[in-house]
Amino acid sequence: MNKLTESKKVAIQGFEGSFHQTATRQFFGKNVEVACCATFRELIKKAEDRTQTDAAVMAIENSIAGSILANYNLLQRSSLTITGEIYLQIKQNLLVNPGVSLEDIREVHSHPMALQQCLEFLDKYNWKLVETEDTALSAKHIHQHKSKHVAAIAGKLAAELFDLEMIAPNIHTLKNNYTRFLVLQREKEALEVEGANKASVNFSTDHTKGSLVKVLGKIAEADINLSKLQSFPIPGSNFNYSFHADMEFDDKDQFYKLVEKIKPVTNTFKIYGLYKNGNK
Repeated sequence: MNKLTESKKVAIQGFEGSFHQTATRQFFGKNVEVACCATFRELIKKAEDRTQTDAAVMAIENSIAGSILANYNLLQRSSLTITGEIYLQIKQNLLVNPGVSLEDIREVHSHPMALQQCLEFLDKYNWKLVETEDTALSAKHIHQHKSKHVAAIAGKLAAELFDLEMIAPNIHTLKNNYTRFLVLQREKEALEVEGANKASVNFSTDHTKGSLVKVLGKIAEADINLSKLQSFPIPGSNFNYSFHADMEFDDKDQFYKLVEKIKPVTNTFKIYGLYKNGNK
């Protein structure tokens, strides 16, 4: 459990019962309070405002759908630093009000992505599939309306919060589905993470032949694992790119020595944060 457990609020995207809230509880503990945001832009805005929140948890990539590119851009323009990460297995469940059977169901409501993830199961039944804006909100609505013929697809936390039964658990087709979330804090208030073994950085080169190779070569020479490399067009440039890189290392000194070697061969270099690998 993180030291920020007693924080007032952690900004998340989505509604209560969402996977964002599940990830937040996994990192900070069950008693953490969340500030629900309609968009990721609002999440960043609240996270930067010390009068509203103490941190934020933001999805950054999924093992099936890939990177959420817009969130990398939001991170780049923000004043926030990464202080942690969470890997959450996405498990979808069919939720109903107590007493409702499979035979009673006529409609299934959920976010389009969740419906897609569960089509192999849903194709077995002649149910009407209704797309909604959020998995957890769908669960909340069938609870509020006491629906007898409507089910929702959402996570286990939504079932617990809205007193629903998981009439069919783990109905997602691909079981190896993980979303990676970043823990973000205001740079001036973030404490140094003890035992940090991962860093996220952004850099750009002069785009001459072999310039990126020089950077990658120095990372390899330092015996540091480059676990992610993502390119982004630089706004206003003629197809020039900056790069987001995630690096894993044994100790901070190893990373900082690499930084000193990389800076001379890059045009810009920014460290987003040093934190503990969420897989360890």
